[in-house]
Amino acid sequence: MDAISTGRESRAPASARRVTRGAYRLSDAPDVRISSLHAWQLALPPEAAFTHLTGAGIHEVWLPPCDDLPVWISLPYGVPRPDRPGLRVVRRHIGPAPVIVNGLRCEPAAQCLLIAARDLHELDLTCLIEGMHHRGVLSEADEDRLLIEAYPGSPRLRRAFAWATGGSESIWEVLLRVLHKSCDVAVLAQHEVRDADGVFVARGDLWLLGTTRLHEFDGAVHRDQEQHRKDLKRDRRLGSAGWERRGYTSYDVLHQAVSILRDADEALGRPHDPTRIRAWHDILKKSLFSPAGQALLRERIRASL
Repeated sequence: MDAISTGRESRAPASARRVTRGAYRLSDAPDVRISSLHAWQLALPPEAAFTHLTGAGIHEVWLPPCDDLPVWISLPYGVPRPDRPGLRVVRRHIGPAPVIVNGLRCEPAAQCLLIAARDLHELDLTCLIEGMHHRGVLSEADEDRLLIEAYPGSPRLRRAFAWATGGSESIWEVLLRVLHKSCDVAVLAQHEVRDADGVFVARGDLWLLGTTRLHEFDGAVHRDQEQHRKDLKRDRRLGSAGWERRGYTSYDVLHQAVSILRDADEALGRPHDPTRIRAWHDILKKSLFSPAGQALLRERIRASL
């Protein structure tokens, strides 16, 4: 057990770290986030279930930046609401029963997504949807239910489903794809490149339709020496097949997006129009991937208290 609770007269051991009143995590716990949630669980009513971004994290899906946000739980009507700093409570409507994941009671992934839709921007919700597809925790039946659900945030959630395509292999691939589409650059995710004889060459993150150009996200793994060797070999195969690859980092996506647009315009053979990037900036600044978007969410949380 990585968490402990104490009574009014008891004292926590020196090796424990306070998470909330009367609940502690062990300082040497291997996973601080999970052990902290176990501590929270000890302090909550047995009917409580983690939800929203907290629950989505328990399901191990991709999360937008979400430091210093509250712990979200759901409770059935009639159960007294705990009054604890750092805790947000939503009332549980009739729906799927909570599940146990890593010893934690949480709502099913689809329900966490529905609750999160009341607060998050479409880009954040798209990342959650794609992450749930990647983890295999969002079924077609779940999607059908969410698309017809009448709940705060449902219109945003339906728009996010329209943005999501599935098949992405990282959260940054999702952002790179939305960036292109917001700038009127048609792309196809996870495209298989084949040579003139139909032999498989490579699979690319994004194919710029109408070109022989791939745009891809290059994460930290690509700095590994062995991976770098494989990347160079792959680039040579693509070049031999008449294709070109451009790689981008998270910094490019967040802070140098106009350079990505410039590359796309060049590949498409159209005049470069830097004003197209405004659509991406408008999306980004409302999401948790920007300080402004994080401030908007915190203000929403404060206003709902």
